[in-house]
Amino acid sequence: MKKSTPRRQFLLQSGALLGAGLLANPFSGWTSPLQKFWTVGEIMDLFISQVPKAPFAQTVDTIKIGSRDTVVTGIVTTMFPSIAIIKKAVELKANLIIPHEPTFYSGQDETDYLQNDPVFRGKYDLLAKHQITIWRNHDYVHRMQDDGVRIGVVEELGWKDYYTPGSPILQIPTTHLKGIIDHIKTRMQVPAMRYVGDLNQPVSKVLLLPGAVGGKTQITRIQEHRPDVLICGESNEWETPEYVKTANELGMKLSMVEIGHSASEEGGSEFVKNWLHTHVPGVPVYHIPSGNSLSVY
Repeated sequence: MKKSTPRRQFLLQSGALLGAGLLANPFSGWTSPLQKFWTVGEIMDLFISQVPKAPFAQTVDTIKIGSRDTVVTGIVTTMFPSIAIIKKAVELKANLIIPHEPTFYSGQDETDYLQNDPVFRGKYDLLAKHQITIWRNHDYVHRMQDDGVRIGVVEELGWKDYYTPGSPILQIPTTHLKGIIDHIKTRMQVPAMRYVGDLNQPVSKVLLLPGAVGGKTQITRIQEHRPDVLICGESNEWETPEYVKTANELGMKLSMVEIGHSASEEGGSEFVKNWLHTHVPGVPVYHIPSGNSLSVY
């Protein structure tokens, strides 16, 4: 029998001890530090900690399905957690979806009246099957030190150089209303949008109010800032659109562009993705636009 060398004896003994769990890996000093595992609750709490006067007693930013204790394998940010988004999350092995808007078709995500509805059940059961947690982030991202959605939209439009933090007003190089619309369509990949005003009107002072802040807020901001154009997500037709139409009929130079709710705030979900990349290291994060529910014909 061949006599073992000291080195061979060391390797044999080390292998036996490692197998028994009695000896630390002699090469452990060469490995990277242990990865930090994040739970849904830890990620929520970390984001909320960045928001002045948070957490809020009343908020829609709650878990819609799933658990705070879930260990996160990947994150998808989006506007609406549609079936297509859920399937993509499954494909990416992401078990946390952070949408900006509701999951179950109402502002408060009421589901009592939907329990036997096949549309609700199909979506809910798909989420449950793949153990996906949904945490809505609407109020908190809007109420950061500076509105995270507005920051994301400004960056998407390429208007960062014209943005004053905290202000909805941007002083862009003078163009005309048609040029503004063409710019938005190109940057946001929106096929069509509605507007009020003269396409040839010169425009430089922009009031940017993504989403649907309500007609009264839109009109009072117009009164406050006197912009050339209001750019928003949507508005009830009998409110701001009629106000701007009346202004035009009175000879005032005021325009309005409706991008569509989803596209107008999708940049905010990109902002959240970038924030997570910076503050939640080690977790894959993806921003997937959910698109507009309504098609253009």
